[in-house]
Amino acid sequence: MNSARGGIVPEPIARQPWVMLIPLFMLVLFGAAVLYSAAGGSMQPYAASHLMRFGIFLVMAAVITALPRELVRFLTYPAYVIVLVLLLGVEIIGQVNGGSQRWLDLGFMVLQPSEIMKPVIVVALAHYFATLPAGLITSWRALVVPGAMIGMPVALVLLQPDLGTSLAIAFGGAVVLLLAGLPMRWFVAGGVAALAAAPLMFFFVLQDYQQRRVMTMFDPEADALGAGYHIAQSKIAIGSGGILGKGFNNGSQSHLQYLPEPHTDFVFATMAEEWGLVGGLFVLAVFSIILRWGMRVARESRDRFSSLLAAGMSATIFFYIAVNLLMVMGMAPVVGIPLPFMSHGGSSMLTNMICIGALMMVNRWNQRAPRSGLSS
Repeated sequence: MNSARGGIVPEPIARQPWVMLIPLFMLVLFGAAVLYSAAGGSMQPYAASHLMRFGIFLVMAAVITALPRELVRFLTYPAYVIVLVLLLGVEIIGQVNGGSQRWLDLGFMVLQPSEIMKPVIVVALAHYFATLPAGLITSWRALVVPGAMIGMPVALVLLQPDLGTSLAIAFGGAVVLLLAGLPMRWFVAGGVAALAAAPLMFFFVLQDYQQRRVMTMFDPEADALGAGYHIAQSKIAIGSGGILGKGFNNGSQSHLQYLPEPHTDFVFATMAEEWGLVGGLFVLAVFSIILRWGMRVARESRDRFSSLLAAGMSATIFFYIAVNLLMVMGMAPVVGIPLPFMSHGGSSMLTNMICIGALMMVNRWNQRAPRSGLSS
């Protein structure tokens, strides 16, 4: 790297994490090709806006990358409170679309605050545990206060109702709690309590359509033309692709409109039908590179705040990937989680690019003040 900086490559370019950025660019371009096919061989309305949003949010990620640590920590709690107020505003004056109340019309844009809460909860918890004395990590302050910080947005998002986003917020928060060093017995007890409460949640918290989605996961063929239609068509699309796929722009499931949401939730099935196992392995390889790089940034961080921040952002991206892939293969309920950097959708792109920007920010902190003499 030093030789590159001293040569013809300018230092600001040479120090960028190209080991992650180049695969990311390739994945976004591949996603645009899949969206081009999903639109029947047209850049409109999906592929063009997909690339435009990525370009805009890439600039946003670059701005996040340049933020100093002190400013981020100063703005953390105010940002959490603002997003929490926005979530409360959704319940009062939010827009209703598709039976869900998730959006705020700010005039110049339509905002989904629950998406922003995913990275914000990670930063807030990382800051909290960075300021918590090590001796209190097994005290009530290590559980009750963070539990409330997670519970309030999760409850508000469940009211929208949005099960997938509420799980994403809870997952990101739980990962930070785990890596902060809370006793494992607390997580075991929480898991047991969650299993015990699952039947009550199923019958008294979930909406009727959410209950059908859960039951469909176990037997999608029981209602293949109803609640199980999405999963059944997704499996057909993935299976029919074989090793090499049917060829670019030759997918029948999406072109004949058998596959619902071929450009958002089920974009992986659209891709697998045309590009086959080879395309699927490429997508998984790129995601592995991004996540591996993110966790390396977390390990190389010189302070607790940076380490928890990077690990939590990586976990948030991982949640998107894991749930979407399990969903399209019928191994998880259909909860409306898009595939990062491939699905068409501004909210998902915004959240994941915030995570990428935060990881690049921590990586820059590490480069400027590398750890020395400390174990990773």
